[in-house]
Amino acid sequence: MAITRSKTKRNILEVARKLFAKKGFENTTINEIADVSEYGRRTIYTYFKNKNDIYKEVISCELETMHNALEDVTKRDLPADEKLMLFTFARLSVIKEVVTRNGTLRADFFRNIWAVENVRKEFDKKEMKYLESILTDGCESDVFHISSISKTAEILHYALKGLEVPVIRGVLNLKYDNPEDREIVHNLIFKGLNNK
Repeated sequence: MAITRSKTKRNILEVARKLFAKKGFENTTINEIADVSEYGRRTIYTYFKNKNDIYKEVISCELETMHNALEDVTKRDLPADEKLMLFTFARLSVIKEVVTRNGTLRADFFRNIWAVENVRKEFDKKEMKYLESILTDGCESDVFHISSISKTAEILHYALKGLEVPVIRGVLNLKYDNPEDREIVHNLIFKGLNNK
């Protein structure tokens, strides 16, 4: 479900996102956001309390992009195991795209991880619900045999979260269309480490 924002607010957020991406959060001022967006400071303060509030909303918009991509995966008519694989790769791909697109926000992401984590709470809850949905479908179709769907979804969520930094930094490069990558991820998720 997309969050409804006025056109003015969307424009301010896009200008702010670009300035944060180019100059970083610390080096961007409310005055610059007002000047570049061609809205006065009064208009900016109509929608936002301060620069921190704008930053949080920019992060929320980027998380909404991720949410939409993952929601699209969960709506596909695929077997549960294939959907879980696609979800895994899509999630890692979209977070890298979002962070990379935001330039120096990438540095802020690593420096200010707790602020980002605070904004991410709702996104994380939605992601776990998506994973629960996929796992439930898999159990109902006898593809998965899981004793606790919610606990398994939570563990998968945190495992994927743990892969974010290496993927963002380019240390780990997994591609859905690479058969070797798919086999490694498939074996790890579905067979564990003891796969003979």
